[in-house]
Formats: sequence, C-alpha cells, structure tokens
Amino acid sequence: MVALAACADTSGSAPSASSDGGSAEMATSGEIVWWGYTPGSPVNEQYIAAFNEDYPDIKVTWKQTSIADYDAAIRPALGNNTGLDVYQMSAGSANGGVAVFGGNAIDLTPAVEEALGPDWKDKLSPTGVNALTVDGELKALAAGAVFSGTIWIDQDLFDEYGLSAPTDWESWKNVCQTFEANGVTCFVQGAGQGAFNIDTIHAIADNVSPGTFVKATRGEVPWTDASLVEAFGLWKKLFDEGIMQPGALGMMQYPEANNAFMSQKAAMVMMGTWYSQYLIPDVMRSAMEAAGSTKDPFTMLPIDFPDIAGTGNTGSLFGDVDYGQGVSKNSANKGAATTFAVWLGTSEKGQQAIADSLNLIPALKSVTPNWDNVTLVNPDAQEAPMKDLVQRASAVTDAPRFATINADMNQALMDALAKVAAGDATPEQATAELQQAQDSVG
Repeated sequence: MVALAACADTSGSAPSASSDGGSAEMATSGEIVWWGYTPGSPVNEQYIAAFNEDYPDIKVTWKQTSIADYDAAIRPALGNNTGLDVYQMSAGSANGGVAVFGGNAIDLTPAVEEALGPDWKDKLSPTGVNALTVDGELKALAAGAVFSGTIWIDQDLFDEYGLSAPTDWESWKNVCQTFEANGVTCFVQGAGQGAFNIDTIHAIADNVSPGTFVKATRGEVPWTDASLVEAFGLWKKLFDEGIMQPGALGMMQYPEANNAFMSQKAAMVMMGTWYSQYLIPDVMRSAMEAAGSTKDPFTMLPIDFPDIAGTGNTGSLFGDVDYGQGVSKNSANKGAATTFAVWLGTSEKGQQAIADSLNLIPALKSVTPNWDNVTLVNPDAQEAPMKDLVQRASAVTDAPRFATINADMNQALMDALAKVAAGDATPEQATAELQQAQDSVG
C-alpha cells in the first residue's frame, strides 16, 4: 500500500539503539510474536512490513484471534510464555483489558522517554497514556483511538434506489421500507454481541440529552434519569418498528453483521471510526471476499446517528484508545518486543502507517492522514466526509466510550439492553436494575 511509504524520513522519531545492537530497553534483532484481534490481516502485516524497513533484523509474526476468544486465548499464553511477546490491550474490561492483563506487562516508560525525550507525554494523546497506565506504570503504548456514534451506509445501494441518508425517525423508517421491499436489509446490528449495543444506546442517549450517558457511567447522574429511560424506550422502538433486522438478538456484530454489510446484503451498519479502513480498496476487497462477495469494492460513507429523539442533538462522537501494545514480562525477547511496541506507538513512520490505514485516530499528536497517499474507493465522494470525521474525532476531549464503564456495569448494561429488546423488561425496570447495579459496585 502506497500509504505505508509516507514519511520515510523518521530521523529522531524511531526508537534509538546503541552501536552494539541494542540499548537498555530496546534491541535491533530478534524474533517476536505479536498477538491481537484488530485491525486484522492484511493491515497488521502492512504495519510489520513498514517496521521491517527500519528494523530488518527483527522478525514479527502476527497471531490473530477473534474478539470473542481473545481473553481466553492470551490468559494461558501469558502465564506459560507460549509464543507471546507483544500483545494488544484495550482500555476497557474486555479484549485484553489493561486492568486485567496489565500486570503481565513491563513498564514501557523508560523506552518511551528514550524514544521521545522527557516531554514525551506532551507528544502523545493523553487518552491513550492515561487509559493504559496502571499504578504509575505505562503498560502498553496506544496505537490510536477509535470513536463511535456513526452509522456507515452503502452509498451505492442508496443511489440504486434513489434514497438519501436518514436524518430522523420518519426518514429512517421510509428508507427501511424501500430497502425491505427490494429484498435488502436496511440496518443490521449484531445485537447478540453486547458491546456494540452499548454504542447504540450511547448514541441514542446523546441524541436525547448530550453527555448524560457518560455522567451516569461516572455515578454523577442516576440511571433512572428521565432522559435515559427515554433512550431505552427508543432502543426498544428500533426493534418494534422494524429498524433493527429480524433476529438481531441472535446475531453477532462480527462476523455476521459485518459480513451482511460487506456483502451488500444490508445497507447500513452501526460501526465507528475503525470501519474507515474499508474505504481503502484492497482492505475492503479482502473484507468482501471474507464475507463471500466477489463484487468490486463499493462506496460507503459515515453518517451521523439519526435524530430519532427529535431534539436536534446530532453528531455525537465518543471514544477511547482502541488498543495498545504491551510487552510480556515473560518474553524471552523483551528488547525486540519493546522496539516494535515503541516504534508502532511513537515513531512518525509507524503512526503515519496507522493514520493512513484509516483504522485509528493516531496516538502521536503530530500525525494525521496523508490524504495524497491514501487511495480511496471513491475519493470524490469519500475524502471530504472522512476529513470532517477525523477532524471532529480529534477534537473530542471528554466523551469516553468504555473507559468509565467497569466490568460489572459493562455486563449490567449488556443484560439490560438485551432484556428491553426482547420485551423481558420495560425501560423503567431496566434502568432501575442498572441503578441497583451501580449502587452495588460504587
């Protein structure tokens, strides 16, 4: 990918090494295994290829698991040191959450200071640094952040049926009626995978009353607040009035909902900025093939979550560091592993590769996508909306996605949303149960 050739001059930004082939924290040769779940092949291999331009004597092998299986897979590997040197950690309670798996990682602070200098914190997004620091130790280096609140649409399907992106409840229903009449699923969500349901209720809640959802996660507003009860009612309405596809509660977001959208069987899907990577033809083609489609890449665009509450409060974005690279304390190749983690999270070349893959908002503040080097499926339609999305996401300062939701409340939220969707609890009952859960965990 031409994007990976950007910013070839990385003097002063790549991890340093002494003339004897290494330093106190880093090495310039070795073999390491990198475990993770995102963004997946072929993007991770492209990151490795760019890294090897600077460090040809460090062999990196990417080992991918599914999101659902990741925690169970890395737990024994970390304990037994079975082929794991670098591993992805999230800021949340799942997907290698740093609160759970950070104890297995070394402190990367000395290596980052070596790479960026004593003012390194000023050069990196505080979102990533704060979220991946445990007891004063930097347990992982953020690759970048992701933001949710957007819906992605298949513009080719919208054009085929002469439709415009929905902006409110009525236009969304009308769009869905047209798609369904033509055998196309209008909106697809894997409501059986609860984390993505939290994104949707957050977007709805911000539509009703901006910021109240985050305040509730912090204990500053009760879950029984009228605006949150209303949001849960609108969540239920998505199911009752046919916006959500039939059988949504029995479907996973990955791979099922993702595959439905990528195979163009569904016209809309609730995904965040991580989905931007599929604007790149080769990446989209790979995803489409995995979904069973042999068609050419299509034009997809991000839109704001529709104003289903009728408040005019639209365009909400909320996000966290997506993942960081930690180095296992049990690794036999800590030096090489540290070099890779620091390169990906702090060097201009590594961060430019991430920025130009359109998967994350980079952790290094000085880096943004180099649009001249980014190949899009349909640049005339996609470049302006993407520039706007990146700019808006970069400006978000205090709207976390999962960082303020602990493991107990994460499960309580997923349970409450599933009950409401299935008709097993009213919005009032579900929010009351959430408040009880909040009171019990403090």
